[in-house]
Amino acid sequence: MTAALTFDDLKEQTAAGAVDTVLVCMVDMQGRLMGKRFHAAHFVASAWRETHCCNYLLATDLEMATPEGYASTSWQAGYGDYTMRPDLATLRPVPWLEGTVMVLCDVLDHHGQAEIAHSPRAILKRQIARLAEMGYEARMATELEFFLFEESFETLRKQGYRELHPLSGYNEDYNIFQTTKEEHVMRPLRNQLFAAGIPVENTKGEAEAGQSELNITYAAAMDCADHHTIAKQAVKEIAHAKGHAASFLPKWHRDRVGSSAHVHQSLWKDGGNAFVDEGDALGMSEVMKSYMAGLIRYASDYTCFLAPYINSYKRFQKGTFAPTRAVWSVDNRTAGFRLVGDGSKAVRVECRIGGSDLNPYLAMAAQIAAGIAGIEEGLALAPPFKGDAYDGDVAEIPGTLRDARETLKGSTMLRAAMGDEVVDHYVRAAEVEIEDFDRVVTDYEIARGFERA
Repeated sequence: MTAALTFDDLKEQTAAGAVDTVLVCMVDMQGRLMGKRFHAAHFVASAWRETHCCNYLLATDLEMATPEGYASTSWQAGYGDYTMRPDLATLRPVPWLEGTVMVLCDVLDHHGQAEIAHSPRAILKRQIARLAEMGYEARMATELEFFLFEESFETLRKQGYRELHPLSGYNEDYNIFQTTKEEHVMRPLRNQLFAAGIPVENTKGEAEAGQSELNITYAAAMDCADHHTIAKQAVKEIAHAKGHAASFLPKWHRDRVGSSAHVHQSLWKDGGNAFVDEGDALGMSEVMKSYMAGLIRYASDYTCFLAPYINSYKRFQKGTFAPTRAVWSVDNRTAGFRLVGDGSKAVRVECRIGGSDLNPYLAMAAQIAAGIAGIEEGLALAPPFKGDAYDGDVAEIPGTLRDARETLKGSTMLRAAMGDEVVDHYVRAAEVEIEDFDRVVTDYEIARGFERA
């Protein structure tokens, strides 16, 4: 696998003419890459130190609007600048774009002195640092699910997204023949991400027509979040280059299965998996049990970070592999938290609640915070649930963004772990989504009531 570039490598490749463009990117609230395309010669001469962006990039929505109500920025404050400081350790080639490399940035104040607290990478850094003080490192992996469509983004946008045709015609879960039909997209995706230094394991068909999954090897939490974000960008760009649209919308059709982003996690200490206890019946250490108990106890507090939009909650339906209850079970896909690899050195917990639209930095940070709370509070883990968790008499996660917004707002655990500024910022982000949706007259309302109401 091609290693991430060093700055010296970039200088040499720029001088040789092999690289002419540097994507200088920050991660926004929605988990998207935002930034600038630099001529490589200018980047290696000076821009590698810093560049600037408008501070509205961390106080906006999917439409890039400028909603009111954020404490961090406003029209009254004049929408000033943030500093984008390239993290040169994240330099990597972008093989699907000719002559291009990428670097991710930390986001600091206008004077380049302090990281912006509500920046997704900064939020995750803080929780990683808390773990480090306890002697632990979080290692994580995410599964990216998405849909491929016959048409291009441009074609679908111009027709109002009304005639959506998945690239395959029937459920392709593990189906090799069906996924062969998608190899003109998926093969370059695997190979070019691998060449970009992202440790791709495999792709597979998921449990719906046109639905695919990309799996990447587990890594340190920040690396995992970076891998997830870059891979998501690559899926869209490579599909676009092949004339197709790729969507991470969790629920694009009422009769279709939704798309998730499962998060696998374990804590490591002194080079070994701290979740392992070979003397336990399931191989689970006391640390793992308390961590998992924290994940479960505080699941409602951080659901907003796993399901950030109105559409996110349309995915939570019985019998769809999208869990609705905060319960753990052993290798049971109906539970919100699944114990994976029981009795082995790879024992870990998989959170199955999150949708494909989550921001990985926020989702991971919130889960680490909940796990830390479980350890610090010495929470006991209830016995594993058995059977169909959809019918279980156990705590449900919030069923709407309104409910999730309220539990986030009232979370003393997350306020202690992340700070009031961060929690209030993302509470406002949820409010913006709710307010925008409440202004819309939907096709459903017109079709149902235009004549009969």
